[in-house]
Amino acid sequence: MTTTTSSTSAAIAVAEPVFTGPEQLALAGFLAGYTGLTREAYALDLRQYASWCQQHYVRLFRARRADIECFARDLEAHGRARATITRRLCTIAGFYKYAVEEELLDHSPAVHVRRPRLDYESHATGLDRNELGAMLVAAGLGMTAEHALISLLALNGLRVSEATGADIEALGVERGHRTLTITRKGGKVATIPLAPRTARAIDLAIGERPEGPIFLAPTGGGWTGTAPSGSFEGPLPGPDQQAGRGRSADVSQVDRLAEAAL
Repeated sequence: MTTTTSSTSAAIAVAEPVFTGPEQLALAGFLAGYTGLTREAYALDLRQYASWCQQHYVRLFRARRADIECFARDLEAHGRARATITRRLCTIAGFYKYAVEEELLDHSPAVHVRRPRLDYESHATGLDRNELGAMLVAAGLGMTAEHALISLLALNGLRVSEATGADIEALGVERGHRTLTITRKGGKVATIPLAPRTARAIDLAIGERPEGPIFLAPTGGGWTGTAPSGSFEGPLPGPDQQAGRGRSADVSQVDRLAEAAL
């Protein structure tokens, strides 16, 4: 009796690393030059570009101008705004420029990439004087922290990240004026005078707390660059109400105020 034994050998495929050594050095070095929200934005841009390259089997350092142009067209096909596409192409161009300067790459494929033309005329819907005043009144009738946040945005022109990132220790007095030291975009530190109404609202918001963030998150810590998601709802005193037409305020989108109204 003859027994035949058949053996099968399983081939194990070794996955190649996503990035080569020089690509990793370029990515890490480029992002190391930035901090805060700028670094996060550039990291997001490069992450999406690297994912697109991986999906299309294109190495970062083997990409050509046509590949980057196709990436931009793909963003357009997915409905991305022209400003978003331009920013991501600028990030990609900066990344390749850094790689060339560090002698990790011979030539940048993004040098002559065409970028969308931007319309610098703002089409954002802003608040008029009456709407802004009505919103401040509605905020004053709500929670103290919300009133303080709206006052900082409306009366002092802060960005949401600047306001929510402020600490109690940064409050001060200079020449008889209440001040607040904030960290602006790009890590720049600035001391701004507070409007009297804003100062009173902040005092009510912090209460007896001697230190820590001005605006507390539900977890007890500070907000990390984004605004609270609450909203104020209630009647707004103003011409419409005086005429017998009631209005309600929904100011959960405080970004609209910070970017468009001021």
